[in-house]
This record gives sequence, C-alpha cells and structure tokens, in this order.
Amino acid sequence: MILSPLLRWAQRTSLVAQIGIGLLAGVALALFFPQATPAVAFLGNLFISALKAIAPVLVFVLVMAAISNHRPGESTHMRPILLLYAIGTLAAATVGVAASLWFPSTLVLKAGVQAQAAPGAVSEVLLNVVNSLASNPVKALLEANYIGILGWAIALGVALRHASDSTRSALQDGAQAVTQVIQWVIRCAPLGILGLVAATFAEAGAQALLGYAQLLAVLLGCMVFVALVVNPLIVFCTIGRNPYPLVLTCLRESGVTAFFTRSSAANIPINLALAKRLNLDEETYSIAIPLGATINMAGAAITISVLSLAAAHTLGIAVDVPTALLLCVVASVCACGASGVAGGSLLLIPLACSLFGIGNDVAMQVVGVGFIIGVLQDSAETALNSSTDVLFTAAVCMAKQKRA
Repeated sequence: MILSPLLRWAQRTSLVAQIGIGLLAGVALALFFPQATPAVAFLGNLFISALKAIAPVLVFVLVMAAISNHRPGESTHMRPILLLYAIGTLAAATVGVAASLWFPSTLVLKAGVQAQAAPGAVSEVLLNVVNSLASNPVKALLEANYIGILGWAIALGVALRHASDSTRSALQDGAQAVTQVIQWVIRCAPLGILGLVAATFAEAGAQALLGYAQLLAVLLGCMVFVALVVNPLIVFCTIGRNPYPLVLTCLRESGVTAFFTRSSAANIPINLALAKRLNLDEETYSIAIPLGATINMAGAAITISVLSLAAAHTLGIAVDVPTALLLCVVASVCACGASGVAGGSLLLIPLACSLFGIGNDVAMQVVGVGFIIGVLQDSAETALNSSTDVLFTAAVCMAKQKRA
C-alpha cells in the first residue's frame, strides 16, 4: 500500500531532486540521529559496490558494440574530439598551477602515513598504460583496469565488424541490456547518497573538511572555473556561438549525477542518453563518450597539480616558471594515464612531487590528505570529467553539422 504512492512520486520527480532530498536526509540523520547511521550506511556501500561491479562491463560492451556496428566509410569525427580532450586537460592543469601559485596552500603533514606503490617517472606512467593494454581481458574486467578494457574492446570491436548481422545485433542488444542495468542502479542513487552522507558526517563531521578549507577552495574553485570559463571558451572556438546553453545543459544533466555517483564509467548511460536528446551523430558519440570516460581527465589534472604545489609550498620550495610549465605538461599526461594506475589521480601526486625533489614519504602524506578531502574533491573531479566528455563530443558534432 505504501510502496505504490512512493513509486508514483519517484516517477514524477527528477533524479536530481531525489538525490538532493537524499543528501539533506543523510545530513539530518547524521546530525540528529547518529546512532541510526550504521543501519543506513550499508545502503551507500551497496550502491558503490554495484557501480564498481557493473561499470567495467559497461565500458567493455559499449565500446565493442559501437565499433563492431560502425559502417566503413562513415566518419566518426574522433580526431577533433581527441584534440579537444587533450586541450581541455592541458588547460585544466594550467588553471590548477596558476591558482596554486596565486593562492598558495599549505598542509599539516604528519608522520606515519602508510606508503603505497606510486609511479616514479612519466615514462613509468606511460609504461604502465602500455602494460595495461596487454593485460588479460578477464583480469582487466575484474580489476577495473579501464585502459586494458578499452584496448580489448577496441580490438574485438574491429574484429567483429566483419561478423554476421545477427552477431552484431546480439552485441548491440547486450550493450542496451547492460546500459539498462546500470540505469536501474543509478535510479537507486538517492538511497545510496543517503547512506554515504550519513556515514561520512557521523564518522568525521564537517571538522574533517574545515581543516583543509583553503585547499578545498582552490581545488573546487579551479574546477568551477574550468567548467564555466575555460570549457565554454573552447566550445565557443569550436562551434562559433554562445556555448553556455550547451555547457549548462551538460553540467545539469551529466555533472550532477556524476558528482554523486563518483564514477565517469557509471555515468556513461547518462551521457549517452543526453547525446541522443541533443540529436548528435550516434556513430560518433557511441565511441567518443566511453573513450572520454577513460582518458578525458581535466579534474584529475587539477587535483595532481594543486596538491603537488601545496606540498611544495608547505616545504617552502620556490617554484619557478619553467618548473610550473613542466608541471602542467606532467599533470596532463599523468591525468590521461590515471586509468592505468591503481589508485587513480591521487597516486600520481608523488610523481608530480618528484619534480620539486619531494621525497615519497612526504608525498604519500599528501595522498592521505587527498583521501580525507576526497568526499568533495573526487565528486567534483568526476562531475567535471564526465560532463566534459559529452560537452566536447557535442561541440564537435554541432560544428560538423553546421559546416554540412
């Protein structure tokens, strides 16, 4: 009797509004009924586990199906999209470096942070990416190695382009089925957010974040600046008209859900659905968006550059212009290879810190700070990454349609 009105309400209410309600309910529960948070915390863990489980399968099946169904002779406009991905990532790294030099942040570092294996050079990151490409496909799926998943999906997709129509149709049906499953999981986001927020605030409270208020302000400020200034400028240069209707649509439809799911791969169905509503070329967006979820990492470039310079400022290390420019390039390359490194963007911070002669012990303490502020940093980073995937894809498709 009670479920029927709730289901009707859920159908009438947008997912973004439901997530907002779940967020407020989680904060209220943590503040006024902290003893009840363990009972709902499992909802957040269950939600994240489901996303982590289905996202690698989604990327594998979608890319393979899209490439296998591509008709020879049709242009997918991938080259200009990849160029925008590279320009956007480098621009984001530059914004992070500039903001860190103008508003230097310092950290309170403590001893005893457990060390983790981190790359020691850019060549090592690139070598990890190459090794990841040759990883066993089953192992890549089990370990969520997106570089390996992408490589095998592309290879199998190309091989299956000459398969029978029934085989390629079955792949397309499989891709739609996996997409539907992940959409069901995302529909449970309000309950997952309720559990995650309640557990986070009950355990750490706002005090855990207040100690890093300036660092968070620089990080989030850079991401907002890239989303609302840099990306619109890139899109304007591409389509030649007011970019903000498209930018705001992508942020609202893609960025908000990505902020709470904290997974670019899990947000792929949202981006695909948005691309379809925007009447983009399916041959293009069906490949570009899954690819962008793996390599388009503007938010990661900001995280790497800002936290690395925060470590340098904490130790009183002077940063000259050539080193700052080199950091922009290193952060961009590292961000694009983040999927090939266990731990993602945070474990690439020691590599960037090595540019300033900062030892691994100190650098790993900075990584620990990253995990503390990750509840906001990682969410905003994912929102920027995922919304930019569909934004740049849409910009290139619209520019091609305009010239046609």
